[in-house]
Amino acid sequence: MLRKGTTYEEVYYRFQWRLPRFYNIGVDCCDKWAGQRYRLALIYEDEKGRVEQYTFWDLQRLSNRLANALTAYGISRGERVGILLPQCPETALAHLALYKIGAVAIPLFTLFGPEALEYRLGNSGARGIITDENNLPKVLEIRERLPELRTIIVTTGEVPEGVIDFRQALEKGASAFTPVRTRADDPALIIYTSGTTGPPKGALHAHRVVLGHVPGVEFFHNFFPRKDDLYWTPADWAWIGGLIDVLLPSWHHGVPVVAFRARKFDPEQAFYFMAKYGIRNAFMPPTALKIMRQVKDPGARHDFALRTIGCGGETLGEELLEWGRQTLGLTINEFYGQTEVNLVLGNCSEVMENRRGSMGRPIPGHVVEVLDENGEVAPAGAVGEVAVKRPDPVMFLEYWGNPQATQDKFIGDWALTGDLARKDEQGYFWYVGRKDDLITSSGYRIGPAEIEDCLLKHPAVFMAGVIGAPDPVRGEIVKAFIVLKPGVAPEDALKEDIQHFVKTRLAAHEYPREVEFLAELPLTATGKIMRKDLRKMEVERKQG
Repeated sequence: MLRKGTTYEEVYYRFQWRLPRFYNIGVDCCDKWAGQRYRLALIYEDEKGRVEQYTFWDLQRLSNRLANALTAYGISRGERVGILLPQCPETALAHLALYKIGAVAIPLFTLFGPEALEYRLGNSGARGIITDENNLPKVLEIRERLPELRTIIVTTGEVPEGVIDFRQALEKGASAFTPVRTRADDPALIIYTSGTTGPPKGALHAHRVVLGHVPGVEFFHNFFPRKDDLYWTPADWAWIGGLIDVLLPSWHHGVPVVAFRARKFDPEQAFYFMAKYGIRNAFMPPTALKIMRQVKDPGARHDFALRTIGCGGETLGEELLEWGRQTLGLTINEFYGQTEVNLVLGNCSEVMENRRGSMGRPIPGHVVEVLDENGEVAPAGAVGEVAVKRPDPVMFLEYWGNPQATQDKFIGDWALTGDLARKDEQGYFWYVGRKDDLITSSGYRIGPAEIEDCLLKHPAVFMAGVIGAPDPVRGEIVKAFIVLKPGVAPEDALKEDIQHFVKTRLAAHEYPREVEFLAELPLTATGKIMRKDLRKMEVERKQG
């Protein structure tokens, strides 16, 4: 755990990694707490309002039964198994059981269609998959094209021929199981990148990745855990943010987690839910916070009492941070990472100043710098690529079956993130944009994030995505794709007003010379704006 201090420097420089040689996620996040028979681990509410509670003792016995069943069905150490489930107890049990038998879990979003599933299951050579009745048809549709996929387990509904019933498997499995003795560096899970650039790549992580995340979670939740902490996120557990920023680090500390994943995020329901269960800690993606900000005076109807909120995925911006202070009564701690090397920058409002718009400073245990084009550490204030130095327990092992992409990820001992930023004299990092999202216009290098943040401050704008559109004179011009707030009419006069709004708040070269209104923006399953899709749409339109 982090040792609490009074300054960032004290906390950062007193931290040291102490990683065991042998380590298993399933044992650490479940079995070590099971001796405290009534220690609460999970509160689950389904979409119909039914509530179930599980202790760590319950989870140990159930995951042991599943581990025995998986072994009986031929799943062995090192084999890959997909988990295509929403936030629910079965998802957690599947993870725990797979780690205990030494298999490799593949978290999969329930929003994926057949083609996306086929790619990931085929690329990983998955031998099995655990899913529910809502997603089973997609799996059966692609089954014949996946010759290595021999075991399909369904958790709910009718069970067709050739598919295994999850509940029956649990009933047959013994409640005693001896977990495989895995090393900390042994493979544990493959998380596929969101695919914002190029085809998705499978980031293979070791068991140690959970221990690597623990200091970050403790940091941006102001020295988590504390008495009565209770953690929830609307983020899917198939995302690294939901799984390894929330579920597994909480259970590492023996802290209970609340699970509820509605089919569609409802901001009013989120406030109600946090008040109902007394949620103390939350991880909220920026998209969720932007939607929640539309709820007027939620404190008048919902008696929530949050202690901390962590936020990552995209920069928040000044408006959302101020809303957090005024409406939620706390400072939202932003953090930064990516699937391959997560939770490496962040904020902790108890020991450092939260500078609006900053990504924060290196989280204790991680060495992070901004590198120039030659792979050298850039001077303060210069824009370069964010890089993380190895060895680092949070760092992925490799891209599954893609040694060239793995090699390209590194320059020397630095893992390149593909994100551009600058670091100021005090060590704070400031996001500029994706390396391939950088806009070059009339010699200026322009990052889309700052413009998008400015656009969100306009009273008519609900969401915004900014790209560089080809221009014969300037090379590129700034173009904004905007989703308006409900009831706002998409008029030409409004376009001009929005352009003037940005021009007068940022700079003349940064305002969007073109504005297009859309009904919705293309988003990844984790809620990030897919600027590559906006660029593709723009190119196809001009070519057509």
